[in-house]
Amino acid sequence: MNPKQDWVEKAKKNAALEAVKHVKDGFTVGLGSGTTAAYAIEEIGKKMKREKLRVQGVPTSYQAFMLAVQHGIPVTTLEEQPILDLTIDGADQIDPELNLIKGMGGALAREKIVASASKKLIIIADENKKVKALGENNHPVPIEALPFAASFVMKRIKEMYGTPVLREGKGKVGPVITDNGNVIIDADFGLVHKPTELERKLRTMPGIVETGLFVNMADIAYIGKHSNVEKLTKKQAQDF
Repeated sequence: MNPKQDWVEKAKKNAALEAVKHVKDGFTVGLGSGTTAAYAIEEIGKKMKREKLRVQGVPTSYQAFMLAVQHGIPVTTLEEQPILDLTIDGADQIDPELNLIKGMGGALAREKIVASASKKLIIIADENKKVKALGENNHPVPIEALPFAASFVMKRIKEMYGTPVLREGKGKVGPVITDNGNVIIDADFGLVHKPTELERKLRTMPGIVETGLFVNMADIAYIGKHSNVEKLTKKQAQDF
């Protein structure tokens, strides 16, 4: 691991450690997907053993499910626990108002459902994920769509002046298939200055299951830096 990768991984883990402090005995916690959320799942398992806590987790993907099992976190479902105490998850980009782009790991629909079922959404990330506007550096908005509608959705995105790309699998031929059996379209809209408006337009398009725009959902963000962890809340967001 090179020095840059080393500090980023430490920053992710330190952010996860801060987020896990919110987990209390008896909590049901949404378990996010991706490399940063994986640190949180590991730390929840350690905290349960250390403090003898009773905690249940609702995984947002098969990856999160396997990690929960590995670290001794009993898993449950939204059918059994329709209201969660909190969710800890990562993000691909975070803007000054704590709006997010998520979904590069392909679990955006389940992540958004679990986050919406939670009393509190805590985001953990390294400082590279902070941006002045979503979409910086040509970052796409992941969109989960029905396979039947993929070509139609891509055509409509082009009409919105977006640049859509069907996400292809690595190590296999063909598109990435989500845990829900759908495809992912990565759509570049340039800088997204009005994420609420873009989200609304996309969600009204037939064939789109969910978008990776998480608008006005995050309550707290822990941002890992070289030497410390920055805590951001909705009220502090303007000082980002």
